[in-house]
Amino acid sequence: MPLPSWNPLAPVFQTVAAFSRQLLIAPEASPEDHRLRPLLSVSLSLPAAPPPPPEVLKEKDANAAPLTKEEVGRATWMLLHTIAAQFPDEPTRQQKRDAKELMHIISRLYPCKECAEHFKEVLKTNPVQAGSQAEFSQWLCYVHNVVNRRIIRKIRSQGQKEEN
Repeated sequence: MPLPSWNPLAPVFQTVAAFSRQLLIAPEASPEDHRLRPLLSVSLSLPAAPPPPPEVLKEKDANAAPLTKEEVGRATWMLLHTIAAQFPDEPTRQQKRDAKELMHIISRLYPCKECAEHFKEVLKTNPVQAGSQAEFSQWLCYVHNVVNRRIIRKIRSQGQKEEN
C-alpha cells in the first residue's frame, strides 16, 4: 500500500510561515516594499523520491542520536507559541478546554520527566488563561519565562559547582 503524499507537518509549516509574514524586518515600510520578506520561508513541496520503507527507517533510527533536552524544549515552545498565536480572539468553551487540556497532557507526557514535573508545578501556581488569543499568548509567554528562569538558575548553580 503506497504511503499518502500529504505531509503531516504541512499545517505546522503553514502556520509558522504565516506567522513569520507578520514579523517584518522594516515595520515602517509599506507592505508593497520589495525589500520585505518573511523571516522564515518554508517549502511544502514533497520530496522527489518516495519515502523509504519502514524497515529502512528503523535502521536509521537505531543509529541516529536522540534529540537533546534543549532541542525538544525549543521545538515544544515553538509549537506552543504558534498555537497561541493562532488561538481565536473569542474561543468557544471547547477551545478553552482544549488549550487547558493540552498543557496538562504535555505535563504528563513530556519526554523529559524532570521538565514534566516542573511544568506540573508551574501549572498549579499559574493556571492556564485561555479567554482570548491575547490572554493565552500572554499567559504562555509568562509561563515560558518562569521555565527559562529555572533553567538559568540551574545552569548558574552547575557552573558554581564546577568552579569549586
